[in-house]
Amino acid sequence: MRYTLRALVCAGLLAVGSGPGRSDEAPSDKESASFFNGKNLDGWEGLTDYWSAKDGALVGDTGKGIKFNTFLCSKKKYHDFELRFQVRLAKAQGNSGVQIRSEIFKMDEYAVKGPQCDIGGGFWGSLYGEQFGGMMKAAPEKVVKEVLKPADFNDYYIKCVGKHVTIKLNGKTTVDDDFPKMPETGIIAWQLHAGGPMEVTFKNIKFRQLSNK
Repeated sequence: MRYTLRALVCAGLLAVGSGPGRSDEAPSDKESASFFNGKNLDGWEGLTDYWSAKDGALVGDTGKGIKFNTFLCSKKKYHDFELRFQVRLAKAQGNSGVQIRSEIFKMDEYAVKGPQCDIGGGFWGSLYGEQFGGMMKAAPEKVVKEVLKPADFNDYYIKCVGKHVTIKLNGKTTVDDDFPKMPETGIIAWQLHAGGPMEVTFKNIKFRQLSNK
């Protein structure tokens, strides 16, 4: 009887630990590698003169600058997911971001519209509507100032489930809200912003899908 009870308890704990959509589970290396393999741009599309995989990281570099926003876009669409990475804007210059549940609307420039988890300037940690209505939720300025390392790598976390989006910058929550206009599904895309020379590096990219849609 004691053995049976112990077995049932263990089985219950395993069932709870393996439930779908648990945010405390670490993304698997296999799932993260299938998202971005760190070796090349397989699974992604964009103006590849500006993008490369270096030492396991994703690097965007505009050279002397560009006249339009452009994105490296996933070939797959995603619904619910968690994405975490470290990001640095070289010399604290330029602006970048990560599009979620978005779509390409101008293929020759790989221009994208939809919600963007913003990176750079006074927009770090905000949710911005790129060609999608503008600011959706501004990050608290005080929080950003306390934690941001402008010219160094910053930890960035994104979770999108249903209409709810959570963004964390260096462990501090900057967005955690429902957004009725959030699309049901769409691509994920990394941004290079129009303007002068800039370089952005995304490393230690970890991805976990939270639904099968």
